[in-house]
Amino acid sequence: MDKIIETKIGGNIRRLREVAGLTQEQLSARMQTEGCDITRSALAKIEVGQRHLYPDEIILLKKILKTEYSEIFKI
Repeated sequence: MDKIIETKIGGNIRRLREVAGLTQEQLSARMQTEGCDITRSALAKIEVGQRHLYPDEIILLKKILKTEYSEIFKI
């Protein structure tokens, strides 16, 4: 995937997380309780575009952050 796109999507996730009032640690913990093995460090890398997102992560992010896919993938 294009680095610029990954960085933009990561920024969207960070913004949505902050709007939800969650820290990276809190969000990764909630994802873990839903069965997604993700660390705070991995989430931090996603937010700066250094790590790809997996489909199960995208689905959980949408659910936990109470958002739409269009908000996650807004370019």
